[in-house]
Amino acid sequence: MMNDFLANNRADLIARCIEKVAKRPKRAATSLQLKNGIPMFIDQLTRTLAAEQNNQDGTSLQISGPSGGDASKLSEMGLSAAAHGKALLHLGYSVDQVVHDYGDLCQAITDLAFERDAPFSIDEYRTLNRCLDNAIADAVSEFSAQRDAVITVQQGLRENEQLGFLMHELRNALGTAILAVTAMEMGNLTPAGATGAVLKRSHVSMARLISNALAEVAVEGGPLRQQQPLSLAAFIADAKSDADLDAATRGCRFTVADVDPRLGIEVNHDLMLAALMNLLHNAFKFTHQHTEVTLEAYAAGERILIEVKDHCGGLPSGNPEKLFTPFSQRSDDRTGVGLGLSIARKNVEADGGTLSVQDRPGTGCIFTIDLPRHSVG
Repeated sequence: MMNDFLANNRADLIARCIEKVAKRPKRAATSLQLKNGIPMFIDQLTRTLAAEQNNQDGTSLQISGPSGGDASKLSEMGLSAAAHGKALLHLGYSVDQVVHDYGDLCQAITDLAFERDAPFSIDEYRTLNRCLDNAIADAVSEFSAQRDAVITVQQGLRENEQLGFLMHELRNALGTAILAVTAMEMGNLTPAGATGAVLKRSHVSMARLISNALAEVAVEGGPLRQQQPLSLAAFIADAKSDADLDAATRGCRFTVADVDPRLGIEVNHDLMLAALMNLLHNAFKFTHQHTEVTLEAYAAGERILIEVKDHCGGLPSGNPEKLFTPFSQRSDDRTGVGLGLSIARKNVEADGGTLSVQDRPGTGCIFTIDLPRHSVG
């Protein structure tokens, strides 16, 4: 009888299943799966067959469920199969691997029965198929339900992050515009001057952000990046004009080194400028009073390095890469939402560059934008 066969060969069947699992790419049996997976299924199948042999149909259904399953209430086998499916999802496996796990057992039982010349009745095969069908259905159902829940959460997080990026950049552009207007009013300046140019760039930046957001909604994708060759010196001059107002408002000394006029970069001007301004805003925010923030851009071989150096006293303990995680806060100063550095890195990487940070304990830190070098035509 199949229940005796399963009980007597339990260890051999489990070993065969583990061997089959090991042969599949990127799949290995863990202790958690061994607890909620095939071994438990074998025990439940054995008990189901024994109950049916003793005409205990109610007990059989309680253990493994009726043919076609029971949507209103999971059987004992259904509960453990659901736990197995959930465990596989959390371990990063796919739905086909859930099905394969139970298929491996069916094949192992068939192969071993053939080797031992163990005959089974038609009813026992029907019970085996019913149990496999119910277990697979419950495991796949739980796997799919958990996967859908994870996808929903991930989509919500992405949408929240995208909205946060938009609001953060709009706030930066608006803040610069407000500073420019205040400076123009206090100095009785005309819009045609340098401060007026800062105001105009802020308006253009806000218009670009809104336009890109609308385009992203329309095509359900990211905004197109339009790269263009730029003079590095002119790019740094734009950043200096925008940052001077912020530095003056915070009472921070701001020094910009001269840039070789022969050097060039090929980037999206607005988004790369936004990346650099986020680094400068960050530096002005954390630099200690009566210290200095410096901006320097130069060539190193075939690369262009743009460095923002501050005097914040050094980075907090831990992995510096956490600074670039969305919504992470660097200190007790909560005036931002922890998106500036994350936005800066995304913008830089989209133009083929990298953004890194170097800690200078007790002094400050250096943020470095590394971009491909281009000559100015």
